[in-house]
Amino acid sequence: MERWGITLPLPGMGLAEQRDIVAGLPALGYTDAWTAEVNGTDAFTPLILAAQWASELRLGTAIVPVYTRSPGLLAMSGATLASLAPGRFVFGIGTSSPVIVEQWNGIEFAQPYQRVRDTLRFLRRALAGEKVTEEYPTFRVTGFRLEAAPADPPALALAALRPQMIKLAAAEADAAITNWLSPGDVPTVRAVAGPGCELVARIFVCPTPDAEVARAIGRRMVAAYMTVPAYAAFQEWLGRGEVLRPMQEAWAAGDRRGALEKIGDEIVDDLVVHGSPEACRERVAEYQACGLNTPVIALVTPPGGEVAALVRELGRFGGLGR
Repeated sequence: MERWGITLPLPGMGLAEQRDIVAGLPALGYTDAWTAEVNGTDAFTPLILAAQWASELRLGTAIVPVYTRSPGLLAMSGATLASLAPGRFVFGIGTSSPVIVEQWNGIEFAQPYQRVRDTLRFLRRALAGEKVTEEYPTFRVTGFRLEAAPADPPALALAALRPQMIKLAAAEADAAITNWLSPGDVPTVRAVAGPGCELVARIFVCPTPDAEVARAIGRRMVAAYMTVPAYAAFQEWLGRGEVLRPMQEAWAAGDRRGALEKIGDEIVDDLVVHGSPEACRERVAEYQACGLNTPVIALVTPPGGEVAALVRELGRFGGLGR
């Protein structure tokens, strides 16, 4: 099945206002709806609503941080959504970032690879209905069992930006989730994941024919992300380390304006999809042609853009419906 996803909630609208748009997504060719969790809505609530609004959509979290909820609470939340959307929920987890975990939530960001691995192993057992008593390297669980395990446990996905985590996703999860890559980067990730691992990627899409407007928006996004150590290391692995270094050095020195000026057009054009809706659809399809299974559009609304119209035009069917 050819997948075509979108990120919920959509920008610039209240969550409750999105019902009609979400209900219409399958007719436009969208197969998936995925959420994130930073400092806006939590990852689960939009999917609970989407499960009721559009029964055909596969739903996924990309991602829920493993530090900001206890293992048992993660299992309960995942089980609830799996019961609401049997057979169509993908539970994506990941480390998140030190800013979100430590600065915003006051939790130590320690042993990220091990913590994700341990949480993945715990969730696999707990969501299958097992009673779990285990001394994991990063936490301990004694006698936990879900009161009502889902009849159809969710698939598990793992946020993975570098080889070690990608290999873990391929070996122990059902999918690997990534973002901030170009179509040409997909084969690099696929080579590590192997042929049998589903690859999911959030792709930032700014549908506007005004390239300068899109690039100005894109520069701010690139600077915000590529100064985070995990994303900087990911780009280094993909071969963009040298071209991004002047921006990162300016940012670290407190020169925000200078940092933006050091992000060339080619970087933005590589990592942010922009152009007419038709051109954006074609660019997203390039990711699939290069080996990505599930593109997840993250709509970046240009000035004056109308969200419902853009969602319609970016649909796999080009806004025509079935």
